[in-house]
Amino acid sequence: MPFLAGVAGVIEINGTVIVELITFVIMLAILARYVYPEIVKLAEARQQAIAEQLKEAEKARADAEQSLKEAAAKLEDARVTAKSVIDAATKSGEQLRQELKQKAEEESKRTIEAAKKEIEAERERAVQSVRSEVANLVVAATEKVIGETLDDTKHRQLIERAIAEVASGNGSS
Repeated sequence: MPFLAGVAGVIEINGTVIVELITFVIMLAILARYVYPEIVKLAEARQQAIAEQLKEAEKARADAEQSLKEAAAKLEDARVTAKSVIDAATKSGEQLRQELKQKAEEESKRTIEAAKKEIEAERERAVQSVRSEVANLVVAATEKVIGETLDDTKHRQLIERAIAEVASGNGSS
């Protein structure tokens, strides 16, 4: 086919170029008809998957922020609760200290009262002992002065009178 052959500078145009050109156009048509739509579908699916992942990532970020806010609120509640527990324990401790102090004061008062009663009882025993001794001395002195022994009734009357005079502070009758 010499009529199809021509020379154009560096490129030599002959029958193979036309066949190559037709093959190239057919290849483009096949690619445009079958391959390109599949590539576009895959690219669009990939784009949608990336968009979904971005949405999920944004939702996860929002959830994490919400969880962080909730955790901060719970932490603040825990701080408030801990402070109230500490305040209650401090108040309870102070109240217990006051109660113990009051009980100690009451116990001290009871001990002092018991000691006073014991001292009073001891003093009363001492007074009775002195009265008894005085009565014995009075009986002995009376026996020496009178020179005789008194009977029991007279003896008791004399002792009671002497004790009454001594107790009243009036030594002379």
